[in-house]
Amino acid sequence: MAVSTGAASGVLSYLLQGQVDALRTRISAIFRRGGNPEEEAAALHVLNEHAAALARREITERTVTDTWTDLFAAFLDAHADAQADIEELKTAAPTKTVTIGSQHNHGSGAFIGNDHYGDININTRDDR
Repeated sequence: MAVSTGAASGVLSYLLQGQVDALRTRISAIFRRGGNPEEEAAALHVLNEHAAALARREITERTVTDTWTDLFAAFLDAHADAQADIEELKTAAPTKTVTIGSQHNHGSGAFIGNDHYGDININTRDDR
């Protein structure tokens, strides 16, 4: 059950990071191992539904992880040889990164990539 729960958390991480295409490839490879195209199609269908529902905020993160925990547990019961691939979902799941930088603007005018407060004056030349 720990393997299934960890992998389900990985699925959620992929979905929350907007990496549905990468996840779709991984899910397809895992469920294809079972040799049953219906299992693969059903898993991809659930994935697409969850991705859309999360984007519209119609489903909770808990529902996603619970559903995928159950899917992975059932799949592992039937295909124990897929355990390493399913475990890899947890370890390979994307994590959110934040890049902290600084920007220095010198002079006058609006600067791209930074907030601007106050009026913006556009100087035009009549001699153009």
